[in-house]
Amino acid sequence: MFKPPPANRGARLFADAAPETNAPTAGTAAHRANIDGGSRGNPGPASYGVVIRDPRGQVVAKLKKYIGRSTNNVAEYYGLIAALDYAQQHGIRALRVESDSELLVRQMRGKYKVKSPELRPLFERARKMAQTFDSFKIEHVYREQNAEADALANEALDETSGRSAAAPRLDANSVKPQPAQPRKVRARVRNGALVPIDPLDLAEGSEVEIVVRPITKT
Repeated sequence: MFKPPPANRGARLFADAAPETNAPTAGTAAHRANIDGGSRGNPGPASYGVVIRDPRGQVVAKLKKYIGRSTNNVAEYYGLIAALDYAQQHGIRALRVESDSELLVRQMRGKYKVKSPELRPLFERARKMAQTFDSFKIEHVYREQNAEADALANEALDETSGRSAAAPRLDANSVKPQPAQPRKVRARVRNGALVPIDPLDLAEGSEVEIVVRPITKT
């Protein structure tokens, strides 16, 4: 999954994005990202949802994605990484993240250690990305304060699995997992390596087949 880049960046297929400077900017107004993620089965079919607002409170982006078979905690981290990636790609320098996952928030704030081997690379990736912002904060909120992100995560799972809007909500009690489906992953070429734009859903040591198709911008 996500690992710090080796000294020779051109030697690997997927590389981390180059770090940005972290000089403080006085008076920078913060965007707000509400994130949520979960699975039906834990582990089971999983997805995340993200709602991003500008400093005036206007919604500027709604992100949702099915990430395959995973756990609730992994899906939460994918939502965080998606929010951080969007902010980086759109020049946002100050970001406040709100999540109803107390575990994720406490880990990102250094109050809980990350002992899980499946969460550790995601945590390291998110922490590294967070350090590129002039201002970054992450706070815990109650589930009812995170309803929009939760709804997006459920929509992503419903759309992928072909279920109706009345399908069960994301929780840890369902035991009807679905196999992961092949999916497309967007990437950019940087320093001779492919840098994924979308979070990857791959176990360490996984082998994949890659078909490179340049995207022509109009």
